[in-house]
Amino acid sequence: MATTALITGASAGLGQEFARQLASQGVQLILVARDERRLTEFAEQLAGRGDLNTTQRRPAPEVLAADLTTPEGLDRVAARLADPDRPVDILINNAGFGVHDGFEESDIADERRLHELLSWAPLRLAHAAVPGMLARRRGWILNVASVAAFTPTGTYGAAKAAVVSLSRSLSARYRARGVRVTALCPGLLATEFHERMGEDHLPDLPPFAWASTERVAREGLRALRRGRPVLISDWRYRLMSPLTRLLPDRILERISTTGGR
Repeated sequence: MATTALITGASAGLGQEFARQLASQGVQLILVARDERRLTEFAEQLAGRGDLNTTQRRPAPEVLAADLTTPEGLDRVAARLADPDRPVDILINNAGFGVHDGFEESDIADERRLHELLSWAPLRLAHAAVPGMLARRRGWILNVASVAAFTPTGTYGAAKAAVVSLSRSLSARYRARGVRVTALCPGLLATEFHERMGEDHLPDLPPFAWASTERVAREGLRALRRGRPVLISDWRYRLMSPLTRLLPDRILERISTTGGR
């Protein structure tokens, strides 16, 4: 039986790495992001690589351009997930962005878009995917959260905390019925995420502080297969995790960086 995965935020960064690793395992892909041109170019790259054990090209991934911060875009992707004639076995909710300005200065429209993309969109898409997965008694949902979910990192952390809570709830409710749900919580990743927030928001940190997207994606997919409800990815962030339960919030807030992914 062929396996199909739908990945949001698939045009760059961690989303692309999920796609590469799943494609190498023979998984059929549906790539979702706003920029159709970038998605199409990436889909062609994946198809051109072919199977490492043969000379055949892989089937080109399906491209689904959609802005998940709009009702129309979100509904389009939800409808694809709910289509019983074209079942989706794996849903990876990866799309995200951060708000640069502090809470007292930020645009409330940007804050709403952030929460709609980071917490509402994963809920909406999981809600569309779960009924079919339960009917087939087979399905996996990976929600990309963040270590920011466990620290007082403003509205970004609040939205990611909602994703962790949702993932734990769905995992507890549906694992016995064949559907596994995992919240993947990476730390800082060297992707376009911080660049899109502005040059002055790039954290001034040594290379050691940045996690590998390849490792994070691999660990996330492994945790999903094993049915782990929550995974803090990369050993450095797992080592720091106990501090979030010991240090006062005022200290954690001071040392935390906004948008820890």
